[in-house]
Amino acid sequence: MAGAEGQFGPPPLLWQMLEGRAVFELGAMAWLYPLLRQAPLGDGHPVLVLPGFLAAGNSTFPLRQFLKSLGYAAHRWKLGRNLGGVGEKEERLRGRLSELRRRYGRKVSVIGWSLGGLYARELAWMSPGDVRMVITLGSPFRHHTGTAVTLLYEDVSGQREAQMDPALLARLSQPPPVPATSIYTRTDGVVHWRCSLEHPSERTENIRVHGSHCGLGHNPLALWAIADRLAQTEDDWRPFERHAFRRLAYPQPDRGD
Repeated sequence: MAGAEGQFGPPPLLWQMLEGRAVFELGAMAWLYPLLRQAPLGDGHPVLVLPGFLAAGNSTFPLRQFLKSLGYAAHRWKLGRNLGGVGEKEERLRGRLSELRRRYGRKVSVIGWSLGGLYARELAWMSPGDVRMVITLGSPFRHHTGTAVTLLYEDVSGQREAQMDPALLARLSQPPPVPATSIYTRTDGVVHWRCSLEHPSERTENIRVHGSHCGLGHNPLALWAIADRLAQTEDDWRPFERHAFRRLAYPQPDRGD
């Protein structure tokens, strides 16, 4: 539900209670893995994967292993458990980004799950010359209080939106200076789905999938979309095409106007 200032409250209680679906999405990934291996192969460029709130690098293991199987150099963030602090961790992450840029001599694609997506977008603003593209999974980069864990986040991180740098908040909601893809689900039980809609532009897009918030990192449809996005040539980014079977698998995405 929209607030008085155009913000959104947390997702409906029904979707919050059904976040356990993530377990079945992990099972679906395992069952469909032979099919997922038919996704477009990678070109070997590095990919940095950032976990969500309260999660650690091991939460992104299925996604990273999938990307490695396609030929990417997928890496975790190496910052332990994500306890929040938007605007506070980015300098350390920038060091991690620079390390991968030097090691491979190529730009780095950054994938951020939930809160990790906010870090990914800020990294793109801080080091646009090092970031190839940004992919977010259920990230609340618009209307940042529209989550079911806002109070928990404030308690754990000690950070409240009212005390955050207004320039940072404005920057997070705007399209980053690199190609950006937001993968989201309308049945997200943690982040209100409207908070994850990217503003329309020549290098931004929204991809809608069926599933839960906690399953986005191993949701088969999300994985296929990620592989499709990463497989593009560096200087020829194009929006995701919903043709053939994709029209059935991927619902019409919403616009973030």
